[in-house]
Amino acid sequence: MTWSILARDPGSGELGIAVQSRFFAAGRIVPWIEAGVGAVASQSFTNPAYGHECLRLLRSGMDPQTALESVRAGDSGEALRQVAILDVRGRAALHTGARCVSAAGHAIGADCCAAANMMTRNTVWDAMVRAFENARGELAVRLFAAMQAAEREGGDLRGKQAAALVVVSGKPSGIPSLDRIVDLRVDDHPEPVAEIDRLLRYSRAHERANRALARLGENDLSGALADLDASCGAFPAEPEFLFRRALVLLAIGREAEARDALGQAHGIHPGWSELALRFADAGVIPIPRSALELLTTGLSGKSSAMSSTAPPD
Repeated sequence: MTWSILARDPGSGELGIAVQSRFFAAGRIVPWIEAGVGAVASQSFTNPAYGHECLRLLRSGMDPQTALESVRAGDSGEALRQVAILDVRGRAALHTGARCVSAAGHAIGADCCAAANMMTRNTVWDAMVRAFENARGELAVRLFAAMQAAEREGGDLRGKQAAALVVVSGKPSGIPSLDRIVDLRVDDHPEPVAEIDRLLRYSRAHERANRALARLGENDLSGALADLDASCGAFPAEPEFLFRRALVLLAIGREAEARDALGQAHGIHPGWSELALRFADAGVIPIPRSALELLTTGLSGKSSAMSSTAPPD
């Protein structure tokens, strides 16, 4: 009922998992991952013990194959299970139970492994491995290439519903929840892999917008504006990006453009213009309230008209 791929970047030490299934919220139960330890995909009549226990055993220093056999030994339903493990050293262990619904199988590649069951064709797992190995770029991008390859091969026999893409840092912080540098999940969508693609691009745009704020604090106004131009270009109807761009434009003296950007954000939701004033009151931004009042004057009443013409993302 599910396909998944686990991978690592040997240069950065990052680990990642991608999964898709015609099963509601598969991203909640299939992927298990911990920075500096490893990744586990537990699927096919999923038993969560595989995820929890295999990570615990990897954390203790056990190799993936021994960890997998240890957990399998205590599972009376192991013939129905499918499990993939990849540790931080790139060692893999996989199990496709004898009673997994066909097409079912798994494959190991360079710094990756893939598993799938209840597939349209028996080419899915090999296609994922090849796509990952041939892709270039950051780990999340290579994992997404594998997701696309699985879908091209027909994917889940029952169709599409849920997907997830998770990447953890190669430098563990000691707080696992903070180590997730990509954490995207789609629980119920007619095109979950396409939605993961949109969310990945959207998250990248937010990263640039956040970097812009850091640059603004460092008085790198041109760098901040470049980041926000890119974010707004990718998602022109995102009021957060328009709002931040307005503040940067105002800081560099481009008042007319700042007013236009804030007006667009206000048109999507009028709370954004009020937020600018409250930011000034709280000292969050180094711009006086009086300067922002010049921008917000006259914006009330524009929201309905501007909302109707706001461009799609």
